[in-house]
Amino acid sequence: MRGVNRVVLIGNLGKEPDMQHLEGNIAVAKFPLATTETYKDRNGNMASQTEWHTIVLWRGLAELAQKYLHKGSLVFIEGRLRTRVWEDKDKNRRFSTEIVGDNLVMLDKRKENGDVPAAETTAETGTIPAPDISFDASSTKDDLPF
Repeated sequence: MRGVNRVVLIGNLGKEPDMQHLEGNIAVAKFPLATTETYKDRNGNMASQTEWHTIVLWRGLAELAQKYLHKGSLVFIEGRLRTRVWEDKDKNRRFSTEIVGDNLVMLDKRKENGDVPAAETTAETGTIPAPDISFDASSTKDDLPF
Protein backbone atom coordinates (compact mmCIF):
# COMPACT_ATOMS: atom_id res chain seq x y z
CA MET A 1 0.00 0.00 0.00
CA ARG A 2 1.29 3.45 -0.88
CA GLY A 3 1.38 6.29 1.61
CA VAL A 4 0.28 9.88 1.25
CA ASN A 5 2.44 12.78 2.36
CA ARG A 6 0.49 16.00 1.62
CA VAL A 7 0.30 19.22 3.58
CA VAL A 8 -2.04 22.12 2.83
CA LEU A 9 -1.53 25.40 4.71
CA ILE A 10 -2.86 28.94 4.54
CA GLY A 11 -0.90 31.42 6.62
CA ASN A 12 1.27 34.50 6.84
CA LEU A 13 5.02 34.75 6.33
CA GLY A 14 6.90 35.40 9.55
CA LYS A 15 9.81 37.08 7.76
CA GLU A 16 11.21 37.74 4.30
CA PRO A 17 12.16 34.58 2.33
CA ASP A 18 15.82 33.62 2.79
CA MET A 19 17.14 32.93 -0.71
CA GLN A 20 20.23 30.87 -1.51
CA HIS A 21 21.72 29.46 -4.68
CA LEU A 22 23.23 25.99 -4.47
CA GLU A 23 25.76 24.35 -6.76
CA GLY A 24 24.51 24.51 -10.33
CA ASN A 25 22.72 27.80 -9.62
CA ILE A 26 19.71 26.01 -8.10
CA ALA A 27 17.57 28.47 -6.15
CA VAL A 28 16.14 27.56 -2.74
CA ALA A 29 14.08 29.82 -0.49
CA LYS A 30 13.17 29.20 3.13
CA PHE A 31 10.79 31.11 5.38
CA PRO A 32 8.61 30.62 8.47
CA LEU A 33 4.84 30.47 7.95
CA ALA A 34 2.35 31.12 10.76
CA THR A 35 -1.05 29.44 10.77
CA THR A 36 -3.53 30.55 13.42
CA GLU A 37 -6.53 28.56 14.57
CA THR A 38 -9.29 30.40 16.42
CA TYR A 39 -11.75 28.54 18.64
CA LYS A 40 -13.95 28.90 21.69
CA ASP A 41 -12.51 27.62 24.95
CA ARG A 42 -14.45 25.85 27.73
CA ASN A 43 -15.70 29.17 29.07
CA GLY A 44 -16.99 30.30 25.67
CA ASN A 45 -14.19 32.84 25.21
CA MET A 46 -12.47 33.13 21.86
CA ALA A 47 -8.93 31.78 21.93
CA SER A 48 -6.32 31.35 19.24
CA GLN A 49 -3.31 29.12 18.76
CA THR A 50 -0.52 29.84 16.30
CA GLU A 51 1.69 27.14 14.79
CA TRP A 52 4.94 27.97 12.99
CA HIS A 53 6.05 25.95 9.96
CA THR A 54 9.31 26.07 8.03
CA ILE A 55 8.60 26.27 4.30
CA VAL A 56 11.19 25.35 1.65
CA LEU A 57 10.67 26.24 -2.02
CA TRP A 58 12.94 25.20 -4.89
CA ARG A 59 13.88 26.63 -8.28
CA GLY A 60 11.17 28.75 -9.93
CA LEU A 61 8.97 28.83 -6.83
CA ALA A 62 11.94 30.05 -4.79
CA GLU A 63 12.62 32.87 -7.22
CA LEU A 64 8.95 33.92 -7.24
CA ALA A 65 8.89 33.85 -3.43
CA GLN A 66 11.90 36.14 -3.27
CA LYS A 67 10.40 38.52 -5.80
CA TYR A 68 6.80 38.74 -4.57
CA LEU A 69 6.53 37.51 -0.96
CA HIS A 70 7.27 39.65 2.06
CA LYS A 71 6.83 39.45 5.80
CA GLY A 72 3.09 39.22 6.49
CA SER A 73 2.14 37.98 2.99
CA LEU A 74 -0.86 35.65 2.99
CA VAL A 75 -0.19 32.45 1.03
CA PHE A 76 -1.63 29.03 0.29
CA ILE A 77 1.08 26.35 0.31
CA GLU A 78 0.67 22.75 -0.77
CA GLY A 79 3.55 20.36 -0.35
CA ARG A 80 4.99 17.47 1.62
CA LEU A 81 6.66 16.95 4.98
CA ARG A 82 10.39 16.30 5.10
CA THR A 83 12.33 15.57 8.28
CA ARG A 84 16.09 16.05 8.34
CA VAL A 85 18.39 14.53 10.98
CA TRP A 86 21.94 15.67 11.80
CA GLU A 87 24.45 15.89 14.63
CA ASP A 88 25.39 19.27 16.04
CA LYS A 89 28.89 20.24 17.14
CA ASP A 90 28.26 18.70 20.59
CA LYS A 91 27.33 15.35 18.99
CA ASN A 92 23.64 15.79 19.87
CA ARG A 93 21.17 14.36 17.39
CA ARG A 94 18.99 17.14 15.96
CA PHE A 95 15.77 17.01 13.95
CA SER A 96 14.08 19.52 11.69
CA THR A 97 10.69 19.06 10.01
CA GLU A 98 9.99 21.23 6.98
CA ILE A 99 7.28 21.56 4.37
CA VAL A 100 8.68 21.32 0.85
CA GLY A 101 6.27 23.36 -1.25
CA ASP A 102 5.02 22.07 -4.60
CA ASN A 103 2.29 24.67 -5.16
CA LEU A 104 2.02 28.27 -4.07
CA VAL A 105 -0.94 30.62 -4.33
CA MET A 106 -0.45 34.24 -3.32
CA LEU A 107 -3.62 35.35 -1.54
CA ASP A 108 -2.74 38.99 -0.91
CA LYS A 109 -4.84 41.49 -2.78
CA ARG A 110 -3.12 43.24 -5.64
CA LYS A 111 -1.46 46.50 -4.75
CA GLU A 112 -2.48 49.53 -6.77
CA ASN A 113 0.78 49.42 -8.70
CA GLY A 114 0.16 45.74 -9.55
CA ASP A 115 3.23 44.63 -7.60
CA VAL A 116 1.79 41.44 -6.10
CA PRO A 117 0.11 39.02 -8.49
CA ALA A 118 -2.72 36.99 -7.03
CA ALA A 119 -2.06 33.77 -8.93
CA GLU A 120 -1.02 30.17 -8.56
CA THR A 121 2.45 28.88 -9.27
CA THR A 122 3.65 25.32 -9.64
CA ALA A 123 6.93 23.65 -8.83
CA GLU A 124 7.11 21.90 -12.19
CA THR A 125 7.14 25.02 -14.32
CA GLY A 126 7.74 27.91 -11.94
CA THR A 127 5.27 29.84 -14.06
CA ILE A 128 2.01 31.52 -13.19
CA PRO A 129 -0.77 29.78 -15.10
CA ALA A 130 -4.04 31.56 -15.73
CA PRO A 131 -6.47 30.41 -13.04
CA ASP A 132 -9.56 28.54 -14.18
CA ILE A 133 -12.28 29.94 -11.95
CA SER A 134 -15.26 29.39 -14.21
CA PHE A 135 -17.73 26.78 -13.00
CA ASP A 136 -21.40 26.59 -13.77
CA ALA A 137 -23.11 23.98 -11.57
CA SER A 138 -26.24 24.04 -13.72
CA SER A 139 -24.31 22.84 -16.77
CA THR A 140 -22.98 19.66 -15.14
CA LYS A 141 -24.68 16.40 -16.04
CA ASP A 142 -24.88 13.38 -13.86
CA ASP A 143 -24.04 10.64 -16.32
CA LEU A 144 -23.40 7.98 -13.70
CA PRO A 145 -25.04 4.64 -14.57
CA PHE A 146 -26.51 4.17 -11.09
